[in-house]
Parts: sequence; structure tokens; C-alpha cells
Amino acid sequence: MEVYERTRSQTLGWWLLASALGAGWIMSDDASAQRTSPVATCAVDAPVPAGGTVTDVLSDGSVADASEPLAYELDENGRPIYGRDIPIEDPSGTALASFHAALRRAERGDGQARLVFYGASHVAADMFTGTIRRLLQERFGDAGHGFVLPVEPWRHYRHTDLDIESNFRRWDVLRVHVGQTAPSLYGIMGVALTTDAAHAYGRIDTGQASASRFELWYSQRPDGGTIDLLVDGHVERRLSTRSAELNPGYAVVSTADCPHTFEIRVRGDGPVTLYGATVERERPGVIVDEMGINGARAASQLLWDEPLQVEQLRRRMPDLVVLAYGTNESGDDTQPIETYERELRQVVTRVQTAVPTSSCLLVGPSDRPIVHRDGTYEPRPRTQQVIDTQRRVALDYGCGFFDMVAFGGGPFHMMEWADAEPAWAQRDHVHYTVRGYTRLGEVIANALVDRYDVGAPIVTTSVTSTAAPTATR
Repeated sequence: MEVYERTRSQTLGWWLLASALGAGWIMSDDASAQRTSPVATCAVDAPVPAGGTVTDVLSDGSVADASEPLAYELDENGRPIYGRDIPIEDPSGTALASFHAALRRAERGDGQARLVFYGASHVAADMFTGTIRRLLQERFGDAGHGFVLPVEPWRHYRHTDLDIESNFRRWDVLRVHVGQTAPSLYGIMGVALTTDAAHAYGRIDTGQASASRFELWYSQRPDGGTIDLLVDGHVERRLSTRSAELNPGYAVVSTADCPHTFEIRVRGDGPVTLYGATVERERPGVIVDEMGINGARAASQLLWDEPLQVEQLRRRMPDLVVLAYGTNESGDDTQPIETYERELRQVVTRVQTAVPTSSCLLVGPSDRPIVHRDGTYEPRPRTQQVIDTQRRVALDYGCGFFDMVAFGGGPFHMMEWADAEPAWAQRDHVHYTVRGYTRLGEVIANALVDRYDVGAPIVTTSVTSTAAPTATR
């Protein structure tokens, strides 16, 4: 069995993690340890890096010769810039047609182009999506930040260029949970925030970014309580969520186009449920909604109440819906791949039924090698199965497909990226650092406009610092 072997010093730092994996613990991408079955250690025949290099997987799925190291572009300090400039796979040439038409309208000043990104922790960090937002807005116009939760649903919840503050311990977070079999009212993002506590609040601070239109998404219910909506500390509207029937509600607050705070304060006269809020500008440009949930799988959407999700997705009117799942599914070894494919097709069908004129894109799993107790590694066989499945489903549904493993240079690239100085990937060998996510955002942003404007990329490689992306407004 061929495996990738690290040096003794590199292995030592991973001994505890390897032991934990053997005992049945693995770090899930909700950043907390969860009990799972021991990681399989059976070997498969697969290309293995030679001398610390990585296998170059081409965009058509073929494998290049791994005997030679990949040639990387260098930054101004002579350090390699990782991440291959690969295209979005689109054999039809029309997968992004609706999105490109919206970009043309935005560029002419006639409308907005809206993107919705669904996914797990890669998306939830709003790092690569934040980079895409910044780059597209720099070229096509800034129409606002997009959809956001006004209360932190979990630790380290963040959105690039926004500051979110709340007394989150007074809120309950509702989302898909282990063992759930019946759909529930989670809304467009799959997360609902509820409280009946007086003085519970959530605040969105746009920082230096401008906004002129805030919209609160909430639940109307027979026992609903009252909310005060504040802009810059002043009450703009007192909103009752009480209604004879259970329905979604939407409350709009318009203001001058400049930096603001938008705050929700609960009065405590009944339960309140929020689905999120939007931060926008009433002008042409691009809006990128980041709707990632740590630890999520594509099939989680099948447990969101479909009528509610469909109504709210239509309200966002996306020109492109991105499904960036697969990394968590690559570890679901006990689930037949046929079951995974069937559920993925159901999710894509739901999205396309809800917004049939939108373009769609599937983004595959990241590299996630299996870690052995002795410090050696091997490819995770199911990762390639998930990639093959997503590629096939994308083709069948007229969607584009972006291969994250190919972007990184093939299986095992996470080891090289994590060992780089400065690092491009984290030591869990699943997630990237800010530097890596920024590069991913640059590559996807360029790929999104590749056929829109052939030969004129919207960005040149600029990953030279570890600072989080900040939009130019």
C-alpha cells in the first residue's frame, strides 16, 4: 500500500489527532468534536505524490504525470502561489447564460445580478464568497452585501465587511439535527432564530460599506411578539409579528445610502422567529448571498420546509444558485453513493423548480485525505465518487461544475498547502486559511466570467497577505 509519509517532526504534531481518529473521533466542520465510527484505513490504488509533489488532476478528470512537481506562479517574495486557474466545466456552454445576462444588465446600469451560495463550512466562513463579492462588485457595481443572519447562530459566525453583534444566549437556533426525518420551518438558509426574551437583540453594522435598504425576514404567528427595528440607534418601526395564520413576513426599512447599523430589539410580549435579513443598495450592481451552514450536507435541504424555502428563494430572485457541498459527504462511507446521488438530484430539482430561469453551479468537495495513526495518509476514495456524481448531475441538469480538488492540484495537495510558509490550508487538512480561501475566490470569480468576457479576467493573482478580503465600496 502506497501512502504519503511525513517526516517525524511533521508527524508528531498529528499524533493526538490520529489517535483520536482511531478512537472514533473526528473534527467535523462545525468546529467541534463529534463521535463517529472509526475512519476506514483500507487502501485503494490511486496516484500518489512523489517526493512531496501533488498529483495534477485535469479539469476533465484525467490525471497528469505525477513524476514532476507542479510549476507554481511566484509572488513578489518568491513564494509559490497555490491554486490552479481552472474553468467551470460546462460542456453545453450555456450553464451560466442567465447569470451572464444579469451581469450585462448590471454593467449597463440597468439592474442587479444576484448570486446565492449554499454550502457547508467552506461557504459559511464567507471568505471565498467574500472575495467573489468584492471582485464582482468592483467590476459590475456594488448593490449591497446581501442576506445575513442578524444574530450569531454559532460561534465564529462572520460576514466579510459586516459586524454582527447580539446577546445570542437569549436566542434559540433551529436547524436540521441528527435523527430528524420530517421537514421543519427553517427558511431560505436552513436556520431560524427564535426567542421570547425581552431585550433580546441583534445588530448588523455595515462598517464602511453603504446600504439604503434593510429587509427583515420573520415568521407571522398567532402568538407572535413585537419587534422594534432601529437604524443608527433610532426606532424606525415597531413591528407586530402576530397573525391569525402561520406565514412568512417581510419588513422593509429604507434609508439614505451610506454606512448604517440595523438593529432588531424584541419587546418580550410573545415569541419571535427570524429567518434573516438583507442588506442592500437601491442601485445597479452585484449582490452575493452567503448561506453556508457548518457541518451541512446537500440533503439537509430536503428537511427544510419546501413551500417556505421556495417562496423565499423566489423572493431573492437569484440569477445564479451555487450548491457547494460534498466535503462532509465524502466521509459518509456507510451511505451508498446511489443514495447520495438520488438525494442530490432531489435538491437540484427543488432549486430549479423554485427558480427555473436561474443559472446553477455545483462546487465539489475539497481534498480530505485519510489520516492514519502512524502519521501516513492516503486519498479518501469516496471523494472521487462524490466528484464524479456531482459532475454527472451537473451535466444532466444543465449546471456548471467546479472541481475543488483539481483547483488545489489533485489528491494530497492539502498536505503541501498546510506545510507551506505561510500556510494556505489548516492543519485539519480540510479547510483553507484566509490565504487559501482568497485564492479560491479569485479563481472562481474569474471562472464565472470566463465566457462572459473571454480573455479579460476580472482579477490578477493578489494573494500576498493574510488579511481578510475587504470590499471597495
